[in-house]
Amino acid sequence: MKRWLVAGAVIEGPQGVLLVANRRRNGSVDWSTPGGVIDEGEGVLEGLEREVAEETGLVVSRWDGLLYRIEVEAPDLGWHLRAEVHRAAAVEGSLVLDDPDGIVFDASYVALGECDDRLAKAHPWVREPLSAWLGQRWLVERSFRYHVAGSDLASLTVSTLP
Repeated sequence: MKRWLVAGAVIEGPQGVLLVANRRRNGSVDWSTPGGVIDEGEGVLEGLEREVAEETGLVVSRWDGLLYRIEVEAPDLGWHLRAEVHRAAAVEGSLVLDDPDGIVFDASYVALGECDDRLAKAHPWVREPLSAWLGQRWLVERSFRYHVAGSDLASLTVSTLP
C-alpha cells in the first residue's frame, strides 16, 4: 500500500483565495490550493512552505493554523492519502509560476463566489472540505474521510465516511 502525506495552503488576498491549475499525467486539469507531497523527514509546515514557494513564488512568513485533515483510502488502487490544509496568515513576494514538477501551470486569486465552479473537476476530497470551510469558516480543525472503490480511473466510486 503506497502512503502519501500531502499538505495544502489556503492563501487569501483581496481578490479571493489562491488556487493553482494542475495538469495531470492524463492531460486533465483541476484546480486546488497550492501544496503537495511532504518529503520523507520533512515537517508538514516546512514541506508546505517549500511547495508553496515552488508552485507560486510566494513565501509564507506566518501560519494561522490547521483548518482540516483529510484521509482517503483507495485499496483497489493500492494507496492511502493523508492531507493537512493550513491557513497562511501572511505571505511575501509576487506570484511567479515555475513549478519544478511541471504540474502547476496557472494560478489566480479566485473570488469566493467563483470557487465552486473553478473546483468542479477537483477530486471530492479536495473540493468538498475547501468549499465547506470557505462557506462556514470554522475555528476548530475538522476531519474528512473518504473511501475510493474501483481500479478503473474512469469509473471510480468515492464515498464520504463518517
